[in-house]
Amino acid sequence: MIIYLDTSALVKKYFRESGSADVISLWRNASAIVTSSVVYAETMASFHRKKRESGMDGNIFDPIVRSFRADYQSLTLVQVGGELNSIIDRIVSLYPLRGFDAIHLSSALVIQNSLSENLLFVCFDQRLLDAARTEGLDTFQ
Repeated sequence: MIIYLDTSALVKKYFRESGSADVISLWRNASAIVTSSVVYAETMASFHRKKRESGMDGNIFDPIVRSFRADYQSLTLVQVGGELNSIIDRIVSLYPLRGFDAIHLSSALVIQNSLSENLLFVCFDQRLLDAARTEGLDTFQ
């Protein structure tokens, strides 16, 4: 199974939250994990926000960052630009999505169109899930 993780899903691999066990299970069983290249910036920003808001100690935070950076090397990344831009144009005209969410949905659609099997789109944002379903993606919730 090939899965696409947006940042809301990816962060759950590193912080125990609702949905974390599902993300970890999907990760372990996936034949490939795909995401957008913007996920690095989004994830690191999310990690540092969580650290600031919780007062997390570096002894806890630093291993989380190292684990993410190691995992990041194994991700299949969709680059922003090129053919993605025309899909983004269509997506933002149809759905009330934030910029990075439009990038994630467009990236998943590009990958789905290149596969002979279905991609499982994983995110924890209802608007993005609704748009992904409308676009015909298989979703996990």
